Amino acid sequence: MLDRTQSDAGASLEERRGCLFALSQPPLMIFLAVIGCLLLMASLHDLLML
Repeated sequence: MLDRTQSDAGASLEERRGCLFALSQPPLMIFLAVIGCLLLMASLHDLLML
């Protein structure tokens, strides 16, 4: 019989990382910061220039 305790524990830890682990990745945070800056600039342009 195969012992699957190690493989199951490793898989469940990978699945439990969740959204906070995803947000801690630098490429995602850079992408979100660029999108946020573009939205901020567009909203300020609409409020102040138009």
